[in-house]
Amino acid sequence: MSISDLFDSGFKARNQGHFASIVRVALENNHISPEEKNFLDVLAKRLEISPEEYAAILKNPYKYPVNPPHLYTQRLERLYDLSRMVYVDHVLGPKQKEILTRFAIALGFTPGNVQYIVDKALSLLVLNVDSETFVYEMQHMNK
Repeated sequence: MSISDLFDSGFKARNQGHFASIVRVALENNHISPEEKNFLDVLAKRLEISPEEYAAILKNPYKYPVNPPHLYTQRLERLYDLSRMVYVDHVLGPKQKEILTRFAIALGFTPGNVQYIVDKALSLLVLNVDSETFVYEMQHMNK
C-alpha cells in the first residue's frame, strides 16, 4: 500500500465519520426532515461520500467512528464549514439556525453559550469572511 493510498483511505474514513456524526444529529428526533435530507445530500457530495456509502451511513450511522475535533481551532474550522453550507446553500431554510445549533453542540460547544456562538458564526458569514478570519474572530469574540 502506498502513502497516497493510506492518505486517501484515512481522509475517506474521516469524511465518513464526520458525515455519520452529522447524520446522528439529524436523527436525534428519530426522523430526517426534508430540509435536513437536502442538507445531507449536499454535504455528502462535498465530502465525496458515494451513494452506496451514503445509504450505508443512513442505515447505521453508529457503525462509523466519530472523529471529534479535540482542539478548539479544529472545532471552529468544522463549525465554519458547516455554517457555510447551512448559510450559503440555504438548503435548510428557516431551520438553519436550529440545526446549526444542534451541530455546534455535537461539535462540543456548550449549551450555555451555543446560541451566541451560532449567532456570531452566521453574522460572520453575512460578512463573507474566509475561514482564517472566521476562526480568528470566533476565538476573540469575548475580548
